[in-house]
Amino acid sequence: MEENHQNINKEGLAVLSTFDESTPVFMLNYLNYKEQVSSTGKTGKETYKEYMKAAFPFFQKIEAEIIFKGKPMTTIIGPSEEKLWDEVLIVKYANKNEFFKLMQFKEYPRELRASALSDSRLICCKL
Repeated sequence: MEENHQNINKEGLAVLSTFDESTPVFMLNYLNYKEQVSSTGKTGKETYKEYMKAAFPFFQKIEAEIIFKGKPMTTIIGPSEEKLWDEVLIVKYANKNEFFKLMQFKEYPRELRASALSDSRLICCKL
């Protein structure tokens, strides 16, 4: 089965758990949409838009905000032949605990997100 990197990296979470509670955390989402979601016939981009709408109420329950959403256009440093993915999304969380709160919501639409993407990266950053 092809790996599309939808599963949580436990080692990454362990690193995140060591962050200071007063430090903001930024999650860089690097997204590659499916051409078509087989279960619905919609595009990955359409499905991800539905995911964002479904996820928004959960973000309102925690201290988090989307600070950037855009389409990668060209590589300035790096291999020019590498195909860029579809979108970059950066979410700022007040601290690590706010991200962990989000992960604990049982009703969070994880499956909808996963169904939209052929591949993804969630990269944790801090100042």
